Amino acid sequence: MNIFRSLLGKVWHDPNAAEVVKISEGQLYLVRSGAVRGGRECIYNDAMATIRRVPSMEHTFQLVITRVYEEGDQELLEDEEETDEERVFLVCEELEFRTGQTADQEPTFIWRDLQGDIDELYEFVAAGTNEPTRAFFETCMYRAMYERKYRASADNLADTDLQEFIWQPPAAKKSKGKAARKASGSQSGAAPAPPAEEAPVATTSASPPASPPKKKLVAKASQPNMPSLATEAAELHLWDGERGVFIKQENVTARVASNPAGGQYDYWLLASTDEGQVLAHRINANMNQRMSSRVLSLTWNNISDNGVGSSWCLRFDSEEAFTAFQRAFTRALWETLNGLSWDKAKVEEQSYVLSSTVEDVEMKDAEDDSDEEDTVAEELDKSEDEEEEEYPEDDEEAPTMPKGRNKQLTVGYKGDRSYVVRDDKIGVFSHTGQNQVKYFASISNVATPKGKVFSPKHVMLHDQDTKMVLMNPAEPHSLYNLDIERGKVVEEWKVHDDITVDSIAPDNKFAQMTPEQTLVGISHNALFRIDPRVSGTKMVDSQFKQYVSRNKFSSVATTEAGKLAVASEKGDIRLFDSIGKNAKTALPPLGDPILGVDVTANGRWIVATTKTYLLLIDTLIGEGRYTGSLGFDRSFPATAKPIPRRLQLRAEHVAYMDHSVSFTPARFNMGEGKEENAIVTSTGQYVVAWDFAKVKKGQLDKYEIKKYDQHVVQDNFKFGDDKEIIVALQNDVLAINKKNLRRPTRASLAAGRSRSSIVNSPY
Repeated sequence: MNIFRSLLGKVWHDPNAAEVVKISEGQLYLVRSGAVRGGRECIYNDAMATIRRVPSMEHTFQLVITRVYEEGDQELLEDEEETDEERVFLVCEELEFRTGQTADQEPTFIWRDLQGDIDELYEFVAAGTNEPTRAFFETCMYRAMYERKYRASADNLADTDLQEFIWQPPAAKKSKGKAARKASGSQSGAAPAPPAEEAPVATTSASPPASPPKKKLVAKASQPNMPSLATEAAELHLWDGERGVFIKQENVTARVASNPAGGQYDYWLLASTDEGQVLAHRINANMNQRMSSRVLSLTWNNISDNGVGSSWCLRFDSEEAFTAFQRAFTRALWETLNGLSWDKAKVEEQSYVLSSTVEDVEMKDAEDDSDEEDTVAEELDKSEDEEEEEYPEDDEEAPTMPKGRNKQLTVGYKGDRSYVVRDDKIGVFSHTGQNQVKYFASISNVATPKGKVFSPKHVMLHDQDTKMVLMNPAEPHSLYNLDIERGKVVEEWKVHDDITVDSIAPDNKFAQMTPEQTLVGISHNALFRIDPRVSGTKMVDSQFKQYVSRNKFSSVATTEAGKLAVASEKGDIRLFDSIGKNAKTALPPLGDPILGVDVTANGRWIVATTKTYLLLIDTLIGEGRYTGSLGFDRSFPATAKPIPRRLQLRAEHVAYMDHSVSFTPARFNMGEGKEENAIVTSTGQYVVAWDFAKVKKGQLDKYEIKKYDQHVVQDNFKFGDDKEIIVALQNDVLAINKKNLRRPTRASLAAGRSRSSIVNSPY
């Protein structure tokens, strides 16, 4: 390698040379070496490979594979929203970079796909590249690895100093006997039963050490009479927050077991070794569990009795073991949430529930190299005008806040206004542009026409933003009409003497921009239209649908055409083409209460919010007689229900937070004639947004996040804008550009906030 020393001196230290070395011709392949799904997929038929220096990060380099277009091809792709033009990899030891040759003796460069399975590799075939160029490229990779690892210059290194970065194939692992694996996975009676409470674990998720973990997991004596739904051999891992990796703790026998002493539907997730019980977590809705069929893993969060959070993972030996455990865990959780036997659910309902549980999101580091590559790319591409402005802390100039906290946010459709409810006051904020909001006015002492002051339970803008419909928790049979210009309630609308109004929605998605007077309401078991113009009670008798059973309806949303999605505390969702008729589609409950529901303007997509995840549903019927119709207009075939997809935070990321997940109702961005391309929600101190285009491609964990020093009460996109998000904190109101959200890493999850565009409102 010393033969390249003079050449290295020229390119390595040239501050103007962003590219250290480049191979201009080649092809990029994704290679799967696993026996089950082995194959070789061509990613770029024409490509070039570059080792690029990252100017803003010393001793940091990227391996960049760029697609090369033939003349005319680039113009054809200019109108596409997203093009896959290059792949960027942080140069580090973990790539396991190596060289090789094809069957035709062409040189190749091979490295791991850190975002994929362990058997997935990238291969760049450098056809036509001569040996000196190949060797020089290889040497530059090793030097970049050295600088990355030691944070020091690679100058004056001897060849032997780079030897540690030359990849060596691992020693063959001793194969385990199938019989032993099968025995430990199937003998449910032989596995030690857990105590009724969680087995103590000496380490926490914040800092499990790299020392042998068996000393840290304390085995407890087992207790009998806890029958198992599933028993499988697995590896038990615990998230190390300091190192940002899952640390293997033990080879364990994992069980899903029922605890008769705790009730009919009291289930536990257990792990034990030959020495005894090492883990017992009660199965409940707050586990934030994720299942990956790609890496055969189950990850989840646990909050101990003293409030310490941790993130765990079970990784199974085989697809059969994973599937059996997945079904058992899903059954246990479903029975826990619904208080019913799994056997009472219809076969198609069971299939619907099971289809929602597996997300092909690999178990990897929260701060893995792909995230760092993206962060570096953002730093390179970021322009000054996209930077979030930083304002100095100056609390002395901030107006003194009255007692109470912000409780609700509603964003205006016309006039660039947002409204925030705080007890019996409503603050009015103007959108001044450039991601700024400004306190404008306040409506104080919200009261009924009879003068009784109240704090609105829910508010909704109405009639071109000239009115606001208020729900008074003390008067559940009525709605109140607040005249925004006058700043007072001018009418009480008595809806019905016996039927309560539990939630409301506009007549259609954009009705608030029109003079439309009617609106939609729901009670716990009824759906109806409200017309304030009729005399007497305001419910329209001809547009009323009531169910005999208590359905616990919780929220309602409408499409641009006025179709309706109604969700419930039981977790089911009904789709209606109009009020007064039976639902065209009834989607069975997963068991978690639905806190809010939203729908795209065309009715194609629904997002329903539960405490720990968002449920995304495609209403397009994909097979049968009504293929191509939506579930609002026709019923899904019983055997072809839509596959619900969960959008949730990864357990590793939650481990860095100070609280368990508790989402506020999620919303699509919206605007007349605009396609929805983002989803926003919040949990605790965090604003969270998903790129909807990526979600539709199956990238369910590609979310971005921003932390504040206060609890986020509610957030929503500014109307007609897919970038600006209006955020109501407990004591502040602000606007933020979606570009200022960041991929979740330890740094972004623990970061504070600036005072950019924050209004400490005096209302």
